[in-house]
Amino acid sequence: MNQLDALKLHTTVVADTGDFNQIAAYAPQDATTNPSLILKAVQKPEYAHLLKDAVAQHAAQGLDEVMNRLLVSFGCEILKLIPGRVSTEVDARLSFDTEATVTRARRIVELYQGQGVHVDRVLIKIASTWEGIQAAAKLEREGIHTNLTLLFSFAQAVACGQAKVQLISPFVGRIYDWYKKSAGATWDETAMAGANDPGVRSVRSIYEFYKKHGIATEVMGASFRNVGQITALAGCDLLTISPDLLAQLAASEAPLVRALDPAAAKALDIPFVTHDEASFRFALNEDAMATEKLAEGIRAFVADTIKLEALMK
Repeated sequence: MNQLDALKLHTTVVADTGDFNQIAAYAPQDATTNPSLILKAVQKPEYAHLLKDAVAQHAAQGLDEVMNRLLVSFGCEILKLIPGRVSTEVDARLSFDTEATVTRARRIVELYQGQGVHVDRVLIKIASTWEGIQAAAKLEREGIHTNLTLLFSFAQAVACGQAKVQLISPFVGRIYDWYKKSAGATWDETAMAGANDPGVRSVRSIYEFYKKHGIATEVMGASFRNVGQITALAGCDLLTISPDLLAQLAASEAPLVRALDPAAAKALDIPFVTHDEASFRFALNEDAMATEKLAEGIRAFVADTIKLEALMK
């Protein structure tokens, strides 16, 4: 059994790509997209028609509507290839506007439903700001399920659990990047690999907190830099993995053992934590890594959204 098949015994595997032609080869359950992945995909000849069609049919309705239609077109194509859910991201420029995020999410779901896609097959991706988490709480009460992304801190995870969001995406690789850059020449790659990787440790702490306290929100590790980060999180609810790393897992027959287990987490002594807005903002502010990476991630998604709009124009 290769590592990818072994991983699927313990974890729901999700394809992290906008290139739906790569999805079928790895038979993932779900798939995730974001503005950066869509931007990369539409510049390939095989996907250019999706952008052209969206512009040709909906340009008169404005760029926001063209963007919504493009995202849903990609999502619908992806859903033809997977049995589960696709994550579609709200414009990152709305990350600090609760009501605008809710409105955009409703429109995206409405467009999916217009294509015959059931609401349960769509996750709306929203940045894990305080405003984004409140928007997600409102959407969840309406039956629209959410994926809270750009999540780098325990405080963000706590607030998402309180909001009863469907799923969170803690970013393993970007946490790793920050600590490696901060350490500079003192970084010891071997010592900080596997279970000691700071991104892996972050996801483990969130997973164990959720399982210990019966929080139903799903944990989906994201943003991986190497296979070792993935195998160290075998057993996590879901892992969203790029095609390159999926290929490496499929090509390896090295042993893979379950690293995260809900029963083991239940036995741990982990205090229960809650956050209101003030304590959330303070905890996030105290975490330099999470503060920097959240802001950086939003800026990057905004930049790629603007590039997509330029292509539309």
